[in-house]
Order: sequence, then structure tokens, then C-alpha cells
Amino acid sequence: MIKFGTGGWRAIIGDEFTKANIQLLVKALCVKMKREGVADKGVVIGYDRRFLAKEAMQWAGQVLAAEGIVARLVNKSSPTPLVMFYVMKHELPYGMMVTASHNPSLYNGIKVFTAGGRDAEESQTKEIEEIMASLSSEDVKEMNYDDAKAAGLIQEVYPLNEYLDNIIAAVDMDAIRNAHLRICLDPLYGVSEPSLKTILLTARCEVDTIHANHDTLFGRKLPAPNADTLRPLQNMVQDTGSDLGIATDGDADRLGIIDDTGRFLHPNDILVLLYYYLVKYKGWKGPVVRNICTTHTLDKLAEKFGEKCYEVPVGFKHISAKMDEVDAVIGGESSGGLTVRGHIKGKDGVYAASLLVEMVAVTGKKLSEIYHDIEEECGSIFMEERDYRFTQEKKEEVLNTLMVEKKVPEMPFEVDHVSYMDGCKVYFKNGGWVVARFSGTEPLIRIFCEMPTAEEAKKVSELYEEFLDLK
Repeated sequence: MIKFGTGGWRAIIGDEFTKANIQLLVKALCVKMKREGVADKGVVIGYDRRFLAKEAMQWAGQVLAAEGIVARLVNKSSPTPLVMFYVMKHELPYGMMVTASHNPSLYNGIKVFTAGGRDAEESQTKEIEEIMASLSSEDVKEMNYDDAKAAGLIQEVYPLNEYLDNIIAAVDMDAIRNAHLRICLDPLYGVSEPSLKTILLTARCEVDTIHANHDTLFGRKLPAPNADTLRPLQNMVQDTGSDLGIATDGDADRLGIIDDTGRFLHPNDILVLLYYYLVKYKGWKGPVVRNICTTHTLDKLAEKFGEKCYEVPVGFKHISAKMDEVDAVIGGESSGGLTVRGHIKGKDGVYAASLLVEMVAVTGKKLSEIYHDIEEECGSIFMEERDYRFTQEKKEEVLNTLMVEKKVPEMPFEVDHVSYMDGCKVYFKNGGWVVARFSGTEPLIRIFCEMPTAEEAKKVSELYEEFLDLK
């Protein structure tokens, strides 16, 4: 049965990601919309550059049309945040994006968005799953694509301009124009280049781009902006003497940055930089929201600003919900996704990148200089991240150890408390922490650890690894 994770439904192409399953999911959404009395408002669907993504969008549209529900199909591959923005601006009850985000190229999937342009909450996706379980293939009907277009039930749209205009209006374009910046882009063969290049060229930046062509295999690398995949961008920034390098994942909702020295900035660093900039330089006021695997430097920074940092489980829906509740300035996660108050309720790598460029222009400082200022105020902290694949037997064993028996390894640091909000997170009295949890998007056990020194972070991670016998 189709199951949603923390970032939508993702599956291997040709295994679970099939036309039959895609259309079954869409049929379930149609049933849900009719129950709620919102079927007359229609749905918007986008797609990225993955194999079968456009076809999957069209198959979804044919089912919606057969149910008499208008399907607005974005007729060019586009960023996920563009679709979320469209749902928000046009006040639609639902939207969908065909993407597997940063997963390997053999995956594809579907993200579902709800009113306001936010990721569907677990209660929403659980209802879709329950409806799917009650349906059979005979319940799924589809309308001929051309007939649906002629009837107005499928409408092809391309709302790039309104999405970009919204970002351009929110960014200090004059400051960027006057800064004469040189920027390197790496969309990792994904969908962000048209958006980012348009914004940067409009602001008179000099722009160099790599990996912009359409490649469904993503250059045979993971389409995730991490330290390993961004080495070519690091070289480009250093070779050209650029001010910074910008990279996004496959559907452009996550961000990776190379600073002026050629150093890869961890997503934690990006979050810290933007919160610091928005409060200290732009005068915004309010707390910050992070998930359990994200740096506690945000906590220190919030305290210095007289604000609070709120911790939530992994899954951007938790971040956006908490941001609404506490009117936070910014919210994000260590995997590279973030959003800012006043923008969409989900991750947007294009908008976040634009704000970072603005920050360099407005402050007149290099990224490396700004981060040095933050370290002077908050001190340094070091993170260790590890991933492990597992069998179902191993998963049950780990879950039993951590979540049922509630055992943790003996630690050489004094423990303050342990949380089971999402996985098992141990907080140390020295300000460090370690968490072990199962990924909601990939078959991985993940360990994140943050400590005052790199050696301590490595030591604690190794203790957890040995305790759970993960090698």
C-alpha cells in the first residue's frame, strides 16, 4: 500500500511508482475533495525533471478530469515552491508536485499540498492512504487528455512570472544591483536555473552556471546539495573569484552554498546566517523554529536577541505549523530546507538563495566574514552526521532498544535529559546532543551529533554506532 513519509510519497520507478498507483492516489484525493465540498475549486500540479515526471502529472490530470475536477497543469518543469506559491495565491484547497526531491534518480514521487500552500499534515495524508486502501483499480477512471483540455478540465499554465515577481518584490534588488556581485550556480541538473538566473541577472549580477542541462540521472550523482556533490561548484567559485556559489536540489526546495573562500556551508550555517541577518540587519523581531536534527547555535543566537528557539519533529509541516503558531522569523532543517515569515509555508531554495545574495550586498561583507562575526558572538560547535542502511529485522531491533526499552549507550558526558519526540535524542549538560532516528524519506537510520569539539562529536557518534551495532 502507498505510504506517505515526511516529504510525501516516494518510490522506485517501475516498482511502486507506476501509472496505476499514481492514479489510485489521485482518485483518493478526488474522493477526499468531494467529501470536503471543495472539488469545484480544482487542483494545480507541477513536475520536475525526473524520469516520467511529466507523464505522471498528465496521468494525474486525466483522473481529475474524469471526476469533473479542474486540473491546472504546470506545462514546464518547475520548482516545488512555485507550485506551493500558486496554491497559496490562488486559494486552492490542494496542489501536487511530481518529484522525489533529493532522492536518487531511480526514485520518483508525489508531494501533496493543502490550503495556504503548505505540506499536507499527517492527518491529511493518512486519510488519503485510508481512502486508497478502500479503492480498487476498477474505481479509477481517466479522461482522454485532449478531450479534457477541450472541455476546460485540464488547463495548462506556467505561473513562473508571478512566482518570481513575488520574490523580487521581497528582496532588496537595488542593493544587489549596486554590489556588482559574481555568482556561480549549480542546479544539479534540476529545475532552479531559470528562476535563479532570472532574479540574479535582473539584479545585474554576473552569473556562471554548471550542470544546467536536463539529465534524468543527475550526472549519476545524488541531486542533493551536500559537501560531496558540490565539489565542482567549490572549484568554480575559487577559480572565478566569485562572491558565492548557489546550489539547489532536484526540485529546488533545498539549498547548498559555497562561500567566498570556497568552503561548503552546512545548511545549519545557512539558517544561522539568515536568522542573524534578518534580525540584526533588517530589524525583524521574533523566534526561530528548527527540527530536532538542526544546530543549537540557533538557540544561542535567539537567546542573544531576547528571543526563543522552538524545537519540532522532522518534517517541514511541523516547522511551518510552529512558525504560524509563534510568528517565527525563520524556520528550517539541517537537510537544507527553510522558509521565512511572509513567504510560502514550505521550503524555498530560490527565495533563500536570493536573501543570501541580498545579505552580502546589504552588509558589504563576505559570507565568511559574517559567519566569523556570529562565531565571535556564539562560539563554535561541530556536527557529525552518519547514515546506515538496515534490514527490517534490524529496524525492529533498533526501535525496540531505543523506543521500547529506552536504552542509550553509556556516555562520557553528563546527560541532562532524553527526548522521544522523534527518535531518541540525548541532551548533554555541556550543550551538546545526539539523536538517532529513522529517515522518513529513505531506508536509512540517521545519527546526528553536535558537540563543542569535532573530536567529541565523532566520539559520541561512534559510541551510538557501536551500541546499536550499525556497522
